[in-house]
Amino acid sequence: MTQLNILVVEDEDAIRDMLVMVLEQSGINVIDVPTAEAAQLSLADNAMPDLILLDWMLPGISGVELARRLKQDDLFKELPIILLTARGEEEDKVRGLEIGADDYMTKPFSPKELVARIKAVLRRSGKKLEDELLNVSDITLDIGKHRLTIAGKSLDVSPTEFKLMYFFMTHQDNVYSRTQLLDQVWGRSAYIEERTVDVHIRRLRKILKAYGKDELIQTVRGFGYRFSVID
Repeated sequence: MTQLNILVVEDEDAIRDMLVMVLEQSGINVIDVPTAEAAQLSLADNAMPDLILLDWMLPGISGVELARRLKQDDLFKELPIILLTARGEEEDKVRGLEIGADDYMTKPFSPKELVARIKAVLRRSGKKLEDELLNVSDITLDIGKHRLTIAGKSLDVSPTEFKLMYFFMTHQDNVYSRTQLLDQVWGRSAYIEERTVDVHIRRLRKILKAYGKDELIQTVRGFGYRFSVID
C-alpha cells in the first residue's frame, strides 16, 4: 500500500499516542494534534492528508462540529473523516454520519479493526473523487486531486495556498480586501489576523515567481489584492 498520510485529532495523550503507534506500525505517516483548532492550522499549513481520525469530544470546538465545517468546505468536503468516540448510542452514530462523517468507531476498538476501517473508507472515497480542472494561462488547478501545476509541472502548495489560488482563479480582475479574503478563504468563523493573508500571498508569489507568474497577484494600494492575467 502506498504510504498514507493521516491527521489524528485526539485530546487524550494516551489514546493519541496509541493511535500514532498503531498507524506508524502499519506504515502510515501521522500528524497528531490535540484540538480542532490545531487541526485547522495543520490543514492550512501542511499537505492535504488522506484521512482524518477525529475524536468526537474535544475541548473548544467539538470533533463533530469540525467535521461539519470541513464537509461544508468545497476543498475539504471529499476528505474522509472517521469519528472516534466513547458514545455508542445509535442516535449519536446517526448524527455523526448525517453531518458527513464517512465512518464511526466506538472506543475501545482493536488496532486491526481501525486499520481495516481506514482502508475501507479510503477505497470508498476514492470512487467518489472526480477530476475538475481549472485553467488560467498555463496554470492548472486539479480540484479532485488537489494539485497545482504550471506548464505541466506539479508544485507543492499548502491547502490554504491552494484555496487562495482557487478563489483568485475563479474571481479574476476583482479587488478584494484582506478582510474579504479572510472571509472567503479561511471562513467567517476563523479567528486569524489580517496579516496572515499577506504571509500566504508572499508564499504564493514566491512559488509563481519561478515561472514568471508572480505579477498575476497584484497589490492594490490602500485596499487589498487582485488576480488578473496580464497581456
